[in-house]
Amino acid sequence: MPDLGRMLIVLGGVIVLAGIVVLLAPHVPWLGRLPGDIVIQRERFTFAFPIVTCLVVSVVLTLLMNLFFRN
Repeated sequence: MPDLGRMLIVLGGVIVLAGIVVLLAPHVPWLGRLPGDIVIQRERFTFAFPIVTCLVVSVVLTLLMNLFFRN
């Protein structure tokens, strides 16, 4: 049972961190507007595919995970 409790606490922390990231994301001016991000705007339709932003975020998170969780 203690393992389940620890897992729930960690999961709750991850959810809180994800919420903070979602709240702060609009305040980062370059997020979603890097060269290579695809944005198609029509009269009643906007499609955004931030592929370069996803790659940058992935690389940064990979580096952070390797830095903090290295055995």
